[in-house]
Amino acid sequence: MANIITCIRIICSIALLFCPALSVTFYSLYIIAGVTDMVDGTIARKTGNVSEFGSRLDTVADFTLIVVCLIKLLPVLDIVMWMFIWIGIIAIIKVINIVSGIVVQGRLVAVHSVMNKITGFLLFALPLTVTIIDLRYSAVIVCTVATFAAIQEGYFIRTES
Repeated sequence: MANIITCIRIICSIALLFCPALSVTFYSLYIIAGVTDMVDGTIARKTGNVSEFGSRLDTVADFTLIVVCLIKLLPVLDIVMWMFIWIGIIAIIKVINIVSGIVVQGRLVAVHSVMNKITGFLLFALPLTVTIIDLRYSAVIVCTVATFAAIQEGYFIRTES
């Protein structure tokens, strides 16, 4: 059941490509995709159906949604240079964390911290708020939380035995 829900996220993500950005249809599919992301893992754990395949499928679904959202939203959002720079700094920290995980723990490490979950929620909420909150203000909040989460993630990776 969880894998079917994850597949629904992939289908909704692909369908977003054919909707005008920030339209009612876009938002509807986006919210469905977001809800499936929140429930698929929970259902897998509660039903005892956690699997390596399901984990990889979830990663593919997340990646698909992110790429489609970037394709659809970047052209319509007014992203200023300081936002790109800050996002770039966060990305560099995340890459350092990936490398650190491989060096320190000998594997790719996924940190599911509270701060990473809050960052994920804020990133999910961002497209839902762009028509009512100026992106410059919401970007400061999201980037601040994401920066803290990325630094905390690096700390957890380097100090975990």
